[in-house]
Amino acid sequence: MLATSDLWFRYQDEPVLKGLNLDFSLSPVTGLVGANGCGKSTLFMNLSGLLRPQKGAVLWQGKPLDYSKRGLLALRQQVATVFQDPEQQIFYTDIDSDIAFSLRNLGVPEAEITRRVDEALTLVDAQHFRHQPIQCLSHGQKKRVAIAGALVLQARYLLLDEPTAGLDPAGRTQMLAIVRRIVAQGNHVIISSHDIDLIYEISDAVYVLRQGQVLTHGAPGEVFACTEAMEQAGLTQPWLVKLHTQLGLPLCKTETEFFHRMQKCAFREAS
Repeated sequence: MLATSDLWFRYQDEPVLKGLNLDFSLSPVTGLVGANGCGKSTLFMNLSGLLRPQKGAVLWQGKPLDYSKRGLLALRQQVATVFQDPEQQIFYTDIDSDIAFSLRNLGVPEAEITRRVDEALTLVDAQHFRHQPIQCLSHGQKKRVAIAGALVLQARYLLLDEPTAGLDPAGRTQMLAIVRRIVAQGNHVIISSHDIDLIYEISDAVYVLRQGQVLTHGAPGEVFACTEAMEQAGLTQPWLVKLHTQLGLPLCKTETEFFHRMQKCAFREAS
C-alpha cells in the first residue's frame, strides 16, 4: 500500500502540499493532473522519500515511512521513480550497464541481473537498440532505458513524471503500450502529466490538484466531465470528454472506441 495521510510539505515558509490524503493502491493506474505549481513534482519526491513532510505521513505498507537508510532502501526497491528528463537517471554510455547499475549495487547475482535486464528491455521494446551507445539514442529511447532501469528492481509501484513529454505521436502510442504491459504484470503506475488526453485514456483513477490540495478525484470520465472543476484547476477537458459535454456524443475512453461508434452510427443511418 502506498498512500499519504494529511501530508503537508513546505519550502521555507510557503506550503506546497496541504493536507493530502491519497491512496494509490486502489487502482492499477492513477493519474495526477494540475496546473504548474500545484505540487505534483513535490508530491512525487515525497512519495519516493527524497523529501520528508513537515506534517502528516507517506504511508508504505500501512505504516508511516521509515526514513532510516535501511527504510529508504527498502522503499526504493518497491517504489521506483522515472523523472521527466531521462538524462537525470542515465550514468553509463552502454545500455546494459546502465540498467544493471542498481542491481549490482544491491549485490544481485550476475545471472539474475542478466535475466532481469533482458526482461526489462523486452517490456519497453528496446531490444533492437540495446547495443547502441546511449548518447546516440533519441529522447524517447532514453526514456525507455530509464524506465527499464526502474523495472529491473521489480518495484510494485512505478512513478512516471511526464512520460510523454517530448515524444512524437508514435512515441506516445508506444508509451501507452508500455504502461499497459507494466500494469498487466500486476504493478501499479502513478502518472503525473500535463497530457490530459493521456491521463484520461490510460488512468483508472485521477486526482486533480490545485494549489497543493485535492480539488476533486474519482473515475476519469466523471472527473473530467465536470467543467467547473476543470476551470478551477486551470485545465482543459480531454478532447473525447469535450465531444461528450459540448456536443452530446457518447463518452468514449479511447480514440479507437470513438471512431468505432461513429462508424456504427454512420452504417445504421446509411441502411
